[in-house]
Amino acid sequence: MNIIYSENQLKEVAEEILRNAPNKFLAFNGEMGAGKTTLIKEIVKLLDVKDIVNSPTFGIVNEYENTEGELIAYHFDFYRLNDENEALDFGLEDYLNSKAWILMEWPEKIPSYLPEDTTQITIEIIDATNRQLVM
Repeated sequence: MNIIYSENQLKEVAEEILRNAPNKFLAFNGEMGAGKTTLIKEIVKLLDVKDIVNSPTFGIVNEYENTEGELIAYHFDFYRLNDENEALDFGLEDYLNSKAWILMEWPEKIPSYLPEDTTQITIEIIDATNRQLVM
């Protein structure tokens, strides 16, 4: 899937990702400022999450429940990891074994621990208002 989009098309792009994702492991690749967190926020909204979604940069992971109180997604930001083994220190394996959606930013920081069937999503900056998504 290859989509060029602007910010006002985020909902449609998020819907397309959820429709076409073969599993619940989504790895978002792209340079700083490409829009990874912004797109993940839109995906989480579509999953009926009641919480305010923000980047988990300082906490590494945010947990989101839906309006019924069920755990629906984990949002990881691995940017601050210095070594991929740090992911094991906070229990990454337990998160990966859950039934929740796993939404990961900076997955290249944990190459040995990504599930084999992770869906790779790359966001590239075209210009100030447009992005290209490849999935």
